[in-house]
Amino acid sequence: MANKHCPICGEERKCIIGSGGHGDCWCYKEIFPDEIFESVLAESRRKHCICKNCLNKFKEEQTISKINPHLE
Repeated sequence: MANKHCPICGEERKCIIGSGGHGDCWCYKEIFPDEIFESVLAESRRKHCICKNCLNKFKEEQTISKINPHLE
């Protein structure tokens, strides 16, 4: 993956894959809900890494909407 920026927020992603790092990246241990990819342009879907901050924010928003669906 040549792109070093998150396709959602544009911030630098902290992914070791494709950046010369070795070992497992943080994303290998995470679950990415299918819905998060709807936030990414079609041509970038599943081709560029989503950063940890965007993943955490998305999961928090999902939790809040499940607890109180009237907040949407």
